[in-house]
Amino acid sequence: MATKSKTNDTPVDQLSFESALKELEDIVGRLEQGEVDLEDSIALYERGQALKAHCETKLKAAEGRLEKIVQGAKGPEGVEPVDLG
Repeated sequence: MATKSKTNDTPVDQLSFESALKELEDIVGRLEQGEVDLEDSIALYERGQALKAHCETKLKAAEGRLEKIVQGAKGPEGVEPVDLG
């Protein structure tokens, strides 16, 4: 169980949504396997939390942009909520 933590050193706020999501999926997979020592598990969990928050922020921003597109050039004609899930 001495697997060293292999996390991306790139600051979370500089990652694209896709890169952050991929790294988050990798972290979840490693934690689910249970082959990471306690200290590395904690570091991975903290990085995972930051990645999750970053992904949620990116999704919210994309949702806001899509709502503006739906409103159209004539102004608010009715906002249609965007279902991203």
